[in-house]
Amino acid sequence: MSSASVFALFSAALIALAVFYLFFYRTWRRERELKQPFPKAWRKHLQTTVPLYRQLPTPLQKTLRDQVQLFIAEKNFYGCDGFEIDDRVRVAIAGHACLLTVKRSYGDFDDVRSILVYPDVYRVQASERDGMVVGVSDQIRAGEASSLGQVVLAWSECESGAMRAGSEHNVILHEFAHQLDYLDGSADGAPPLGSEQAKEWQEIMTTAFNNLRHSLMHRSTSWLDPYGATKPAEFFAVLTETFYQQPQHLKEQQPAVYDLLRDFYRVDPGELAPS
Repeated sequence: MSSASVFALFSAALIALAVFYLFFYRTWRRERELKQPFPKAWRKHLQTTVPLYRQLPTPLQKTLRDQVQLFIAEKNFYGCDGFEIDDRVRVAIAGHACLLTVKRSYGDFDDVRSILVYPDVYRVQASERDGMVVGVSDQIRAGEASSLGQVVLAWSECESGAMRAGSEHNVILHEFAHQLDYLDGSADGAPPLGSEQAKEWQEIMTTAFNNLRHSLMHRSTSWLDPYGATKPAEFFAVLTETFYQQPQHLKEQQPAVYDLLRDFYRVDPGELAPS
């Protein structure tokens, strides 16, 4: 065989390998992963740490388990400040995160690569701008999300909120809602939507956001956690918490917003029968 033929065959093999890696490897790897049985201990962790799991129809429970299995296989978990990551932590975080994609595409989290977990709320230094003046302030945080594919969580907040059915707060849902918001390149309170849905989203969410800010200026209480009034990105994240944690409350207070989130997430937590 001539050197030209060898080179041509080698080039064709490289191209085939590149095509496989770019377009088929992830699917092949995931199919291989899902051939492994879901660990019995993980199923127990789902039942005890993700209250909504018990209320899902059986087919959706299976979908959630599949997504949790892929999430744990593909994402890197890191314990911070001496916190030890175990299977209960991994399953709890993956379970709540995948509630957001259980009827959407698990691929929505493809860009998420690492989850950092602190034992408790943590302190960070953040820059603040006031006109031309930029300063640095200490902030206490329970979680944060990055467009670079990183999510940070305080485990004490996960346990106190996310794992209690009906709790007002769920830091896991909150930060992974931000990751969905980042899918179109920026956290602006509007994840990727079709043209008609985007128009409806803009109208309804803008009205609800302005109503929330107005209510906070005139009353001591509001229909949503006041943190949602800080900016549209936080409004979407806080709404996501309320949609899954207190669906009936959101449905009563803001039915149009509830319907938007139901259409976006393709689930209706308010219709799930209590366990």
